[in-house]
Amino acid sequence: MRLKLFITGAVQGVGFRPFIYRLATQMGLKGFVLNSETGVVIEVEGEEGKLRSFIERIKQEKPPAARIYSMEFKFLPEVGYREFQIKKSQKSGEVQVAVLPDLATCPDCLRELFNPQDRRYRYPFINCTNCGPRFTIILSLPYDRENTTMREFKMCPECLKEYRDPKNRRFHAQPNACPACGPKVWLVDETGQTVAEEDEAVKEVCRWITQGKIVAVKGLGGFHLICDATNEEAVRELRRRKNREEKPFAVMFKDLNQLKEHAYLSPLEEIAVTGVESPIVILRKKKDSTLAPSVSPDTETVGAFLPYTPLHHLICREVNRPLVATSCNITDEPIMKENSEAIEALGSLLDGALCHNRPIARRCDDSVVRVIGERVVPIRRSRGYAPLPVLLPFKLKREVLAVGPHMKVTVAVGKGNRVFISQHVGDTDNLKAEEFLKETVADMLKLFECEPEVVVCDHHPGYFSTKLAKELFKDRVKQIYHHHAHAVSVMAENEVPPNEEIVAVTFDGTGLGPDGTVWGGEVLKAGYTEFERLFHLKQFKLPGGDKAVKEPFRCAVSLLLELGIEPGAWLKGLEREVSLVKQMVEKGINSPTTSSMGRLFDGVAALLGIKLKVSYQAQGAILLEEAASGFPTQEHYPVVLREGVIDWSEMVEALLKDIEKGVSVNEAAAKFHNWVVESTVEAVKEALSAVNCRKVGLSGGVFQNRILTEKLSRRLREEGITVLTHQIVPPNDGGICLGQAVYGGLA
Repeated sequence: MRLKLFITGAVQGVGFRPFIYRLATQMGLKGFVLNSETGVVIEVEGEEGKLRSFIERIKQEKPPAARIYSMEFKFLPEVGYREFQIKKSQKSGEVQVAVLPDLATCPDCLRELFNPQDRRYRYPFINCTNCGPRFTIILSLPYDRENTTMREFKMCPECLKEYRDPKNRRFHAQPNACPACGPKVWLVDETGQTVAEEDEAVKEVCRWITQGKIVAVKGLGGFHLICDATNEEAVRELRRRKNREEKPFAVMFKDLNQLKEHAYLSPLEEIAVTGVESPIVILRKKKDSTLAPSVSPDTETVGAFLPYTPLHHLICREVNRPLVATSCNITDEPIMKENSEAIEALGSLLDGALCHNRPIARRCDDSVVRVIGERVVPIRRSRGYAPLPVLLPFKLKREVLAVGPHMKVTVAVGKGNRVFISQHVGDTDNLKAEEFLKETVADMLKLFECEPEVVVCDHHPGYFSTKLAKELFKDRVKQIYHHHAHAVSVMAENEVPPNEEIVAVTFDGTGLGPDGTVWGGEVLKAGYTEFERLFHLKQFKLPGGDKAVKEPFRCAVSLLLELGIEPGAWLKGLEREVSLVKQMVEKGINSPTTSSMGRLFDGVAALLGIKLKVSYQAQGAILLEEAASGFPTQEHYPVVLREGVIDWSEMVEALLKDIEKGVSVNEAAAKFHNWVVESTVEAVKEALSAVNCRKVGLSGGVFQNRILTEKLSRRLREEGITVLTHQIVPPNDGGICLGQAVYGGLA
């Protein structure tokens, strides 16, 4: 197996390449290391266990002066290196990463933060060249203080001396500051009155949290809503105020030890949660956890992360309890970043707000990852990762802008062999989200000095991103079908050569197909600029269109009617609604045709009584996965393929028989997952005969499902097939812009 790493940070001129050479040769790994215009690139080949150990040893044994800001890696097929080399640097050999992501507080700054003898003791904005804000403070290039939101703060003589001293770790640290010259915090109560400033404000907000109050705290990319995660009353009140019924809240833990009291961590999950990116990591919750039940009321997982700013560290240590730390916004709107926005929400949403006077240049939500199949898979790629580029194994023919789809939107700028991806924008379902997308498009073009020759959007005419592209860029617009973009995304990330085709399995909830129907259960023959549909899930009606996403029982009604089964007998308690939906399907009223695997998951979840209506996206599918995880079995429902169609009919009939026999929900859910795996394997094996390769890419939101992705990947490898999955961009629609950008740069 081949491992490719992209490392940014203070890794040049510090003996980093010789260190990598010694480590690789000592471990018997073959490949190379080189300095590139974007940092350090390493490729090594060897047994997977050794490669994982190699990653860990880089972090643990790096030269004393080296600082790793970010480390992205992916596993690829071998190419057959015979030795390990230090290759000649690309270009000048100097790091020229224009914009780095925001970096979690480093150990050196953390020691100073809690050292009473240090002049920055308990200063909430402590940072150095190895940590602190980057992406969220830069206004334009080059990255100099006057081009950041720190330009308002003139450095005092002591800070200026550090800034100018090449031997000091704050040499040219653009956000460098101290209590004498830097930003300050203050606390306002629910009436908008300032009640405390500076360190007293931090101590007072901690008292409020322990009293059960809900407060907003201004961080790097916006405000968090924070409350005591062990206080059920406070968490339930937060749900009421935010109008968020059941969707799990993220929890910030003081340190790794406190986190381990509440959740299980594999070695790879621990690496993820302690990384400089400091993402939210989806973990399995311990049964004896004292977290309030309402933190994640319907799942056995918790989204956990560690403090990543000095202010977070101060609050977490003072309160000494796990804290709910969720985006400060009204549900579905962008995260708040201005003090005025938080103050406007006082009383209705907040009991108080801890503000500061360092302006935030751009909103940036926390990133979310999940370990799937021994890979750290992004679910939401934002703070800590954005706007690092995805490096391509070829150069794009033209500069390109990609505006993303409709949900989980991110924006991309493609130049040369790099695609820069924005922070998470989210679902463009309201005016504020639409404005955020407009801001992000303008921001990315300015930041990366891009004059796009082509602007790529989805084919769906109803998407706001499609309308925006056509309105702003007119004749430069090129459109790509949703599932082709998924395929191109996983191809580009896995460095498939531009003249190759693969089989792409694209399973998700919704995407317009060339035939005008709603796709989502596709097996494609895909290249970068063209595709062909080889297999698809048997189609069914989607009564109510988008409403079926929020009411999975509608999908169940449709599945049953396709089989000639009366749905009322299977969906108890919803007789009147079932009758109306039945009429919609039978009369063809607002019931588009779909081949969506995501909607099939919803339908099965409803048939099993897991969830008839959902309060957040993919809730039924998430709970179906949790049910399946409780029953290890290799059994599966009947697999039927007919003329390019993955037919679910016999599967649903067998599922209904199991329900009648009293088979447990866990067993039925497990057998359904196994059916998806085996059906896909059979479809892929047939599809490969039409493609001159043995590579299969898995993309789409359904592949956030750990059971499905791990089992399918294992089964495909057993068949001698190379499996390509996502490790840098999300498999969901958050990765679509990468596919759009590469398509636009090559087509």
